[in-house]
Amino acid sequence: MKRDDRIYDLIQILRDGRLHTAAELAQAVGVSTRTIWRDMEMMARTGLPVEGERGLGYILRSPLMLPPTLMSHDEMEALVEGLRHVAEDDANPRARAARNLLTKVATLMPQAGIGPEG
Repeated sequence: MKRDDRIYDLIQILRDGRLHTAAELAQAVGVSTRTIWRDMEMMARTGLPVEGERGLGYILRSPLMLPPTLMSHDEMEALVEGLRHVAEDDANPRARAARNLLTKVATLMPQAGIGPEG
């Protein structure tokens, strides 16, 4: 898993407002507790309201709103794959809408890695 995707997943877990141990977080995202310690330190240094320490656990102290268009790499791939599947089926009444959405995704979210033609 890429670091950006892991950080995104960690933030999603921490948004529940509960205290989470490094071991729990490590198991959830498939890394070592040492990696979690480094990730939490990096997140705190960048200004995210993460508090905690080794041996006690970590918590997100204030609500964190993520933009609704912020997606993990896997979510983006699933979205594009689904849109392409519908767009390729000219018998589907939503094929044109799917092609239009692919263009919008390519324009609004260049990280999707798709060309404007879908």
